[in-house]
Amino acid sequence: MAQYGTEQIRNVALVGTTASGKTTLAETMLVTAGVIGRVGTVEAGNTVSDWDELEQKFGHSIDSSLITFEFEGCHFNVIDTPGRGDFIGKAMSSLPAVETMVLVLDPTVGIDPVARRMMKIAKERNLPRAILINKINVAGDLSEFLEAVKQTFGSECCPINLPCGDGASVVSCFQETSGESDLGDIADFHTSLVDQIVEVDEELMATYLEAGEVAPEQLLQPFRRAMREGHLVPVGFASTRNDVGVTSLMHQIARLFPNPAEGNPRPLQRVHEGGRDDLSLSPDPSGSPIAHCFKVASDPFVGKLCFFRVHQGTINNSTNPKVADHRKGVRLSHLYRYCGKSHEEVRSAVPGDIVAVSKIEEIGYDNVLHLDEDGWIAMDTITLPKPMFGLAIETTTKGAESKLGEALSKMQAEDPTFVLERNATTHEMVIRGIGELHLRAKLQLLKDRYGIEVDSHPPKVAYKETITGKAEGHHRHKKQSGGSGQFGEVYLRIEPVSDNCEDLVGGLAFIDETFGGSVPKQYLPAIEKGVRRVMAEGAIAGYPLQNIKVAVYDGKHHAVDSKEVAFVTAGRRAFIDAVQKASPVLLEPFVKLEITIPANYIGDISSDLSGRRGRIQGTDMLAGNQAVVQAEAPLSEVMTYANQLKSITGGAGSYIMEYSHDENTPPNVQAGVIAAFSPEQHDD
Repeated sequence: MAQYGTEQIRNVALVGTTASGKTTLAETMLVTAGVIGRVGTVEAGNTVSDWDELEQKFGHSIDSSLITFEFEGCHFNVIDTPGRGDFIGKAMSSLPAVETMVLVLDPTVGIDPVARRMMKIAKERNLPRAILINKINVAGDLSEFLEAVKQTFGSECCPINLPCGDGASVVSCFQETSGESDLGDIADFHTSLVDQIVEVDEELMATYLEAGEVAPEQLLQPFRRAMREGHLVPVGFASTRNDVGVTSLMHQIARLFPNPAEGNPRPLQRVHEGGRDDLSLSPDPSGSPIAHCFKVASDPFVGKLCFFRVHQGTINNSTNPKVADHRKGVRLSHLYRYCGKSHEEVRSAVPGDIVAVSKIEEIGYDNVLHLDEDGWIAMDTITLPKPMFGLAIETTTKGAESKLGEALSKMQAEDPTFVLERNATTHEMVIRGIGELHLRAKLQLLKDRYGIEVDSHPPKVAYKETITGKAEGHHRHKKQSGGSGQFGEVYLRIEPVSDNCEDLVGGLAFIDETFGGSVPKQYLPAIEKGVRRVMAEGAIAGYPLQNIKVAVYDGKHHAVDSKEVAFVTAGRRAFIDAVQKASPVLLEPFVKLEITIPANYIGDISSDLSGRRGRIQGTDMLAGNQAVVQAEAPLSEVMTYANQLKSITGGAGSYIMEYSHDENTPPNVQAGVIAAFSPEQHDD
């Protein structure tokens, strides 16, 4: 493979609506670049990026996939990401690796929640954006859809090419200044695009106003600057299935999109004993190496793979970088450049390049590799959706628990939106993800890759406990059974506190207000241990307590019989006594829902959500008779909402769900949960 420098690299993430043609676009790019001979299809399961057997079985992308090729003197790193909301975490985690995000839209589907969310995140991260409107040969009224794009994402969305011949071809309105397109006079679109570009360069604007036109070569640098500043979001048109507009897009990426040497800097920080300082990077190949791991995967033959983007310096097989806050470096024996599942070993990686290393357990998702001696380097990372959809699982065969735990640990390392919880109260092992399809894919992966079959069922709701009032608690623990006894007496007071309480650690603010030696200082950690045990186990219904201030203000001890275990017990029981007097309540998790539906279903959806104790926060009307309903609802009421939404809308609705906050449960619900609680008896 030809050698290249940072200026020749183009890093792009393809994101957006499910079934919009991202994978087909990646295939057509590879054919155009001469990497493969013909375009594979998702239906046939023979595409380069959807190479995993699970993706072929499901018929859509589940994980992000890197493809690489050379085109017009540039090296392309293109990341094909999943379009379904259940796998949006994989798309979001790819953004720190690229200079530009390309949103691929299907006009026959519209602008779904995933598309809007990805554009919002990219804008917040100061990441240049572009839009590709696909399937122009079957799209219908493209003028109306283009207007919907501008209404949704802003007037900075300007076409850079236009469809012609009913979607049979495209024509550049960046280069061309006259002619006709399917959307109207090319000159009008050319003028709008140039007007948008020159606004970022006062000198060029003056020239433009004086001469009435500027050469395309004069617009190259201002074009990139306008993209970097978010002042321009170029919009292209294509029919990827028919190879229309793909070469045009590749040409635009090579000529007009930012390269790593001029892209917007990443939010990296140096962490040291005194705090955190923003870190200014330079894409200098001779600088101190800094790289960021944005993806962890498993290859059936190579093993664990860590994909990272180099931001500064040159990394080779003699580089021994430190990982995050680890003090000891790791040896990067082999570097690989991937294209789908194919890979080749490379000697080094320059700033802007994306490579992978294998079999290094120390590297995890979101880690920064560095050689900093004054601290360690961290990235201000994207906040991924909190996994809310859960399934309780158990193995179908005895003795497989250890194997299951090991497999789930590996799966968590690969997917930061997949978590495992073990609830000591309910004795349930619960896996959580973004949605039902997300977890269905994980269960299939358990079966196919690890040979583990499990039974699953909806888990119990993850309630929390807290208090709403102030109270005092007391307990004297005295035990005598011959010989040395046990004695400890504790008086404490409790009150609720907010999340931003300075003394809050793990939901508890533990304060010592004793005086005069009533409780020797060496027994205070034991009292706190007893209190924290209750915080974890619950006091009224067996769920963790949170946001409570506990002040120990008095007690008694015995010179001979007082022991740590006695004060653990006294502290635990005094705390339970106080909680039961402090108007305890159960908190249940609420989620935010963003539901996209045909507008004529708004009434049905609103009625259904009201019956689920949901609250409508707002409704936005979109082009194409579409609407977005924003709502909040208890998680317990919408755990199987996908099925209900599909039933109401005939499969035409979609939604995104994420954690919002906790609220007090209604009295009838709380009474039922408390009544079902059977606390284990502790042997004191």
